Amino acid sequence: MLKQLQARLVAVISWVNRTRPLRVWNRYLRARGPLLAQGLSYQAIFAVFAALWVAFAIAGFVVRGDEALQQAIIDVLNTAIPGLIDTGDGDGAVAVDDLLSASILGWTGAIAAIGLIATALGWLASGRDAVRTIFGLPDSTMNPVLLKLADLATALGLGVIVVLSAAMSIASTSLLSWLFGLGGVDDASTSATIVARVTGILLTFLVDALLLALVYRVLSGIPIPLRILAPGIAVGAAALGVLKLLGSLLLGGASSNPLLASFAVILGLLIWFNLLCQVILIAASWIAESAADAGVNLARRGLPRRGNRDRIRAPRVRPGRSAREYRDA
Repeated sequence: MLKQLQARLVAVISWVNRTRPLRVWNRYLRARGPLLAQGLSYQAIFAVFAALWVAFAIAGFVVRGDEALQQAIIDVLNTAIPGLIDTGDGDGAVAVDDLLSASILGWTGAIAAIGLIATALGWLASGRDAVRTIFGLPDSTMNPVLLKLADLATALGLGVIVVLSAAMSIASTSLLSWLFGLGGVDDASTSATIVARVTGILLTFLVDALLLALVYRVLSGIPIPLRILAPGIAVGAAALGVLKLLGSLLLGGASSNPLLASFAVILGLLIWFNLLCQVILIAASWIAESAADAGVNLARRGLPRRGNRDRIRAPRVRPGRSAREYRDA
């Protein structure tokens, strides 16, 4: 009887070890994912303020003239990073007026912009190395200048996605109000509130999926097949959605502690970025395990194409001729 119980226990443990979630977690730990996430979260503190300043300095001319788009962008950013922008309650790290007054005109602004862009691009480079580490790949061998240009394009892509998500939020709100008006439904009714909430969640999921796809497919420089990429970004986007819904609860402890009140905002951002980076790397681990199950070699896909031309190929020996004769010919 005891031997049967032991055999069943061993079988259960063996089955658990073969499940996808546990294999994903083990890969994440073997690649030192928690340590990578801590480093990324520390860099993110500097990078996010740099990116905010540069983005609003460049696009501020357009944002200032459209209050609806301005508020939508602020809402998107506060949803993605709770406690980042102060909306008037004094709990944010950056005031809206300070962002809108940012300017890169003049030598001082230009020099500051260059330094801030370098900081933001440094975080993207670290993020790329972290994702490639989870995939079991070495650092990218692309030309450093081209690599920085690729990081700059990725940063611009991230900014475009944020602006598009804000525009989609405005458009969806207007569309829902129009549809409610056609159906004679009050905007403040329970059903209208539920529909608006579900629509917001779906839009947030779509934006997060696009951002993750940009990180895993473009930033890492690996042509991951869509059939493997899609489930991974779906898992990551869903986890980010849950994280955002629980953001106020997760970060509430920092501001409620009187000993931490003086730097509660920065501490809260550090906690948030750490959780965010861990979700991104765990989702990358999910993609890596999916590729392994499908027999897709991400290491081979991560090699530069021109490296194939640099390989030393062994000479072919024609039938009836020895290798020595071929070498001496």
